[in-house]
Amino acid sequence: MNQVLARLPLATAADVVAARQNAHRLAERLGLDRQAQTRIATAVSEMARNAFTHARGGEVELAVDAPAQPQHLCVTVRDRGPGIAELQAVLNGQKTFQPGRGTGLPSARRLVDRFEIESAPAGTTVRLWQRIPKAAAARLAPAALQALGAALAGARPDPMAALHEQDRELIQSLADLQERQTEAERLNRELEETNRGVVALYSELDQKAEQLRSASDMKSKFLSHMSHEFRTPLNSILALTRLLADGVDGDLNHEQQRQVEYVRRSAQGLLDMVNDLLDLAKVEAGRLDIRPEAFSVDALFAGLRGSLKPLLVNPAVELVFDEPTGLPELYADEQKVTQVLRNLISNALKFTQRGHVRVGARHDAGSARMAFTVEDTGIGIAPEHLQTIFEEFTQVQGALQRGGTGLGLSLSRRLAQLMGGDITVRSTPEMGSTFELYLPLRYGSFAEVPEPGEGTPDAAQLVVIDDEEAFRYVIRHIAQDAGLRVLEAEDGEAGLALVRQSRPDVVILDLHMPRLDGFAVLQALAADAQLRTVPVVVCTSQALSLDQKRALAAAYAIVPKHDISRDGLTTLIHSVINQGRGTA
Repeated sequence: MNQVLARLPLATAADVVAARQNAHRLAERLGLDRQAQTRIATAVSEMARNAFTHARGGEVELAVDAPAQPQHLCVTVRDRGPGIAELQAVLNGQKTFQPGRGTGLPSARRLVDRFEIESAPAGTTVRLWQRIPKAAAARLAPAALQALGAALAGARPDPMAALHEQDRELIQSLADLQERQTEAERLNRELEETNRGVVALYSELDQKAEQLRSASDMKSKFLSHMSHEFRTPLNSILALTRLLADGVDGDLNHEQQRQVEYVRRSAQGLLDMVNDLLDLAKVEAGRLDIRPEAFSVDALFAGLRGSLKPLLVNPAVELVFDEPTGLPELYADEQKVTQVLRNLISNALKFTQRGHVRVGARHDAGSARMAFTVEDTGIGIAPEHLQTIFEEFTQVQGALQRGGTGLGLSLSRRLAQLMGGDITVRSTPEMGSTFELYLPLRYGSFAEVPEPGEGTPDAAQLVVIDDEEAFRYVIRHIAQDAGLRVLEAEDGEAGLALVRQSRPDVVILDLHMPRLDGFAVLQALAADAQLRTVPVVVCTSQALSLDQKRALAAAYAIVPKHDISRDGLTTLIHSVINQGRGTA
């Protein structure tokens, strides 16, 4: 309900001036800033001029909607003219007028916080609202408003004062405009300087990138050249030791035979390292050719059995090849598939003291891929090392580590990816490891690694509940690389239902989500006797207060999203799972 402070007639040109002056004076008394005073006064002046010029008069009502929130100065301009034809076109600026005319309504509409107009053949009513600052609330008491109304009623129009006020506002507006122009010029200069710096930085980055490319090419060329140079004398050493061992120039005694065998083994090991270096250099340089051909898994396993017999030096370890029955032919580079599997099997034999190393294969018709499995009962790999073992020149130190370059697994994964596949690993320390090589049935396609819900039935299961798709993608890939099966939910309600259905080994939970937030999900899990033991890791980008942290006391851990890293999260997940399974 508006409290009317004054009603002013619009019968003469002086009344238009009075309407403007009173609107400006009232805006000033109500605490509006200088620009707001100018805007409402100008808008009232335009509407009053329209009413006087086109409708031969009318009325201006000045009021305050004091009870409303937020509070506004309200000005209503009424006339009894013939109305405005094509009103919407006039407001949108689509109707053309003579120069200097037809701009009043669109201009007033832009000047005020709120604008309404009703037009009919019986007259037109325009309502203008300008917001009153909260600091001026004391001026809106009933007594104060009555005093304002009395002051407005006693005011007389002063055209000279109005002209002076308009001049002052114009001068101030020009000064503000000049100041803004000066500031814009300064900002433009700073922006130009910044742009020059960015251009220089990009140029420097391009130079650094070129230097890195050159260094990488030089490294690849060096490795390739040196590998070729090393292989010639190594092959000579192997040939000579073979002659000595065969007794071509006379039989050797037992001790000499042992010494020659040591030399032969050392030379063969060094030659294997040199070959790995050469292959790695070719992969990095993009010069390693794939020569696909059709072959059977049966023939592949038969060749591996023969070539790996010399590695079976520990009678406590059995090398088992599962019978590959009913498997389709594979169209790939048989030599490189053999190289990758030989490396995986020889690693398994090296780090297994007792038990077995089992090699198998299975066909996934849905994704048209072949999965080769190398499973051992060896010493296993700690969770924090599951990804580092695939890095070049990286070795995990342990009791069974016997030297080497640390190139085997890195080269194997690169060869697998070059053939359109990949290698994954899952492992439990002191219990063994399982490496899986995925390859497409036909070279030239892509073999997808297991999606959520795929994989071995005994793989640990993780549920990630987050409404951000990109973050779920990151968690999914980290968890799958760590050998976990992953299920996803994009809101708290769906996530809670998924946890109840799947009973996962660990839950990754966001806090801010639609339908049901993370606090409510954690509370529901804690209240469920069957689910309260499911460990929950809260991952959030929110800065938590002390009370919020207390509300998350049931969580296993709270991890800021910006601190998420592959190694850190993998270690945390395996720690949670091992503790839950009683193996930590």
